[in-house]
Amino acid sequence: MDADRLREWLRALQRGEVGIEEVLDALRHLPFERVSDLSLVDHHRLLRQGFPEFVYAEGKPAEEVAAILTRQVERQGAALATRVPPAMLPLLRERVPELQYDPVSRVAWVGGPLSPQGYRSLHVVLLTGGTSDVPVAEEAAHVAQFLGHRVTRVYDVGVAGVHRLLDRLETLRDADALIVVAGMEGALPSVVGGLVPMPIVAVPTSVGYGAHLGGFAPLLAMLNSCAGGITVVNIDNGFGAALAIHRMARL
Repeated sequence: MDADRLREWLRALQRGEVGIEEVLDALRHLPFERVSDLSLVDHHRLLRQGFPEFVYAEGKPAEEVAAILTRQVERQGAALATRVPPAMLPLLRERVPELQYDPVSRVAWVGGPLSPQGYRSLHVVLLTGGTSDVPVAEEAAHVAQFLGHRVTRVYDVGVAGVHRLLDRLETLRDADALIVVAGMEGALPSVVGGLVPMPIVAVPTSVGYGAHLGGFAPLLAMLNSCAGGITVVNIDNGFGAALAIHRMARL
């Protein structure tokens, strides 16, 4: 339930086109609904926070994820799940036939893009250091697009061949915000931050050799960036980067 849909119901009530009981039925599952003994779905989140509840599918029973997505589609007409294992897809598609799935990012979604009231649609440029970082970047891309933002991809422009990045400067300068995804030593956000003025969200990935420590090396490098004002999210958290950008769209 978002603000526009709520206004529609209230205006219809005011005009006498629907009755009080119909409106009560529409609002019955605000702010949340219990779908099982394990799960409560927060239908109020889009109205309250500017983005809906998303489903983190990994580690959950397929039945649970299917039930949550079904309820979300019924109530808000759209839903998105991250980290969806391929083995879960047959059941999800049986319950939600219109489901779309990207095997690279393991993001599944129905409907969208959403256009939350009060949020601008931003042009987000997504950069990766290498092609091994693409699954995390694609998670960010699909979440950002679902929330109504325009995404341009600039992949494989890491500092080992920095001329590739410099060749795309005009594209970077056309962005409202950047998401920079990198593993190894995590230097790419610092380089980008020294070249352009717009907001940057950096995402360290778990791509790298031994002393990379599963993403801790680029995480610390990004946190210690000498390019001021860079926002850093958790390791492999493309989802969190997209939401950070979406919150900026409120400004």
